[in-house]
Amino acid sequence: MKKILISRAMTEAVMERANATYDVTLRESTAPMKPAEMRSSLVLYDGMIPTLGDMFSADIFAEFGRPKCKILANFGVGYNHIDVAAARDHGITVTNTPGAVTDATADIGMTLLLMSARRAGEGDRLVRTGKWTGWTPTQMLGSHVTGKTVGIIGMGRIGQAIARRCHFGFGMKVLFVNRSPKEVDFPATQVESLEALAAEADYLVAATPGGADTTHLIGEAAFAAMKPTAHFINISRGEVVDEAALVTALQNRSIAGAGLDVYENEPTVPDTLKALENVTLLPHLGTATEEVRTAMGMMSLDNLDAFFAGETPPNAL
Repeated sequence: MKKILISRAMTEAVMERANATYDVTLRESTAPMKPAEMRSSLVLYDGMIPTLGDMFSADIFAEFGRPKCKILANFGVGYNHIDVAAARDHGITVTNTPGAVTDATADIGMTLLLMSARRAGEGDRLVRTGKWTGWTPTQMLGSHVTGKTVGIIGMGRIGQAIARRCHFGFGMKVLFVNRSPKEVDFPATQVESLEALAAEADYLVAATPGGADTTHLIGEAAFAAMKPTAHFINISRGEVVDEAALVTALQNRSIAGAGLDVYENEPTVPDTLKALENVTLLPHLGTATEEVRTAMGMMSLDNLDAFFAGETPPNAL
């Protein structure tokens, strides 16, 4: 029976299947793995299911020729925390869990868009503090969503799922930027640059992968191009956004608001950001449903099963 490490507890259904198939070690900590843990695990286990924050950098692999661990079956569609090229150089296959996360993440994108537009977080705080004095015609006026323009940064699975919700659900005009030309099966227009997109959008939504190529992709120039009535939404990766530039834009009211599910130095959120009323902050809830987290875990196990059976894992990178 192959020995595997699961870096954080998963749903009951996933753990039941894993324990029936493998000799499982489950870490007790919910914090990301430390460098020493990652290095020792490469020696002790045949495979691992790492999760977001387990930073398998080139330095982690550098001490080994061919470690005992031969597969990192990543739990998540994003894998910018794993140096895939370095893993491959040391004989380690890396997989991920695409598809399972699409709808749940898109739903959180829409949640943030609507909350930011209608000042829902601010309203919730007002009621909870007991300072609400009752309805008035000009109370907490927000922004309309129906019929407005949404700009999507990254038209992959999640970007398209958000765009469909905006177009079909709210009659919104859809514009987007993408690294390469993209054809979609609903009305949407690709524009030439991020700044051009930012200038047109009433709601600018980041749905691009993380990684070195997109670090601080959205910064001062993009926020300066946005309308003062526009809102920015991020459900991609925290490092895609220059957080200091976003704070400045919100403080100066050069944009109307923002909705964030991810942060540049997660789980640390700057006090300057937390102090602002015109930003909605969620604790990385993108895929946080029972059904989705179970599906992700099952996909990770499918990848392990195929690999140990001598087959190509269905989601090998």
